Amino acid sequence: MPKSKRSTYRPPKRRRSKHSPKWFGVFVLGLMFVGVLMIVLNYFGLMPGTGGTASNTFLFVGLGFIAVGFVAATQWR
Repeated sequence: MPKSKRSTYRPPKRRRSKHSPKWFGVFVLGLMFVGVLMIVLNYFGLMPGTGGTASNTFLFVGLGFIAVGFVAATQWR
């Protein structure tokens, strides 16, 4: 009777996950905070150049900062 060849299974080596720099979490929170602050200051009419009224430009820029913060947060390891 022929002998069967025994194959030894070796699992693939684990890849080490890359860690984000320590400043990255502060950066993400900073982006979100600046966005919220910009929206609140715009709501109260305290943004420069608006003449005391709310402006859609600052609203959308603030929302953009918050969105970029969320996108950056998905890349945090």
